[in-house]
Amino acid sequence: MLVERTNKEIIIRLPASVNVDDLQAFINYARYKEITSKLKVKQSDVDKLADEVNESWWEANKDRFVK
Repeated sequence: MLVERTNKEIIIRLPASVNVDDLQAFINYARYKEITSKLKVKQSDVDKLADEVNESWWEANKDRFVK
């Protein structure tokens, strides 16, 4: 692995043998950190929103799982 920092970005070079699923999980996490780095939100507000989204999703999809 090679990590290079320029004035505008960090470049990470990995061998082609790296597991693609693990790499995607890392990229998703890095993107999440990038997007949320400047947000000033309380964790309790995030938890409440996540609960609302999960409840809404379950109501829309439960028929697919519960027979």
